[in-house]
Amino acid sequence: MDSRTELPVVGMVGGGQLARMTHQAAIALGQSLRVLAVSPEDGAALVAADVHVGRHDDINAVREFAKGCDVVTFDHEHVPGDLIRALAAEGVTLLPGADALKYAQNKREMRRHLSALGFPVPRWTSGDLAAFGDEVGWPIIVKTATGGYDGRGVFVARSPADVPPGVEVIGEELVPLKRELAAVVARSPLGQVATYPVVETVQRDGICVEVLAPAPGLDEDRAIEAQRLAIDIATRLGVVGVLAVELFETVDGRILINELAMRPHNSAHWTIEGARTSQFEQHLRAVLDYPMGDTGSTAPAVVMANVLGGEPGGMSIDERLHHLFAEEPGAKVHLYGKQVRKGRKIGHVTVLGDDMEDCRRRARRAARILEEGYQQ
Repeated sequence: MDSRTELPVVGMVGGGQLARMTHQAAIALGQSLRVLAVSPEDGAALVAADVHVGRHDDINAVREFAKGCDVVTFDHEHVPGDLIRALAAEGVTLLPGADALKYAQNKREMRRHLSALGFPVPRWTSGDLAAFGDEVGWPIIVKTATGGYDGRGVFVARSPADVPPGVEVIGEELVPLKRELAAVVARSPLGQVATYPVVETVQRDGICVEVLAPAPGLDEDRAIEAQRLAIDIATRLGVVGVLAVELFETVDGRILINELAMRPHNSAHWTIEGARTSQFEQHLRAVLDYPMGDTGSTAPAVVMANVLGGEPGGMSIDERLHHLFAEEPGAKVHLYGKQVRKGRKIGHVTVLGDDMEDCRRRARRAARILEEGYQQ
């Protein structure tokens, strides 16, 4: 408890853009989020007042950071489970707990457990990939069991020769995909759950480039099915905080689970302007065991476009912002305080309106101006 504000203190391990945006949400709740950052140059460390510098896999650094925190949460899944369990045994409250978080950290464990619970997942194996490929048909999807994100650690294998040696992987069938969806929920320690509208996520080269809220053309029954699936997963796994369930919608109408993330997620960045309670405020409410906020949308159509680093040189970001605001004054811009590298997520833009295709056009244009500079 902060004696100055009489409010609980939330610490977030990780100093990236998720912590940066959670800090912004914390301000309205009377808090300055405490952040454990690897570097003072991390995005959240540049804006938060209470920053500790240390590694997420150093138990002494996390232990010291946690002193005075009422609850510790995470902006990534890379904190070792043994570290979380050790600090929990010492009386530190860490949410989500290690028993839940392990299913977002290890794809093999996630697939195994969800399969055992009867949740719909693609056919998969952690055994003989050659035999599996022959059974389900080549090509197959190969994923590293741990550490992959934004398309890293996921690739298509057209034969056994394409499987990397010496790396723990799982194999999955290449499902007949119509599109990708995401269902985001938040759950409190008392078990209260709040759900956001199901969204469509648009991928390019394994990276999410666009999110459409709500998912266009998704019938109500299918949307409810996806939301119930996410609620059931959060409940059965004991997740506290935000849970993003990335989904496949297949051409034959099935909904299959792709990935899990137990933290604020790219697929719900649109909620900052597009929902009555952002996912970042909702995550704070959840880990503090406050009642959940209203998840209703603020507009009929919301589009978020990620901004990726473009070619170096040329027009500065400041100049690009001038042109963007002149061309698209309704676009809301979020920059993450990152050094620009080609292909790196450096921010996102959000556009709200009544027509989804018009919002997509405007959001894409705004993102392109930030990525490439203004072009007539």
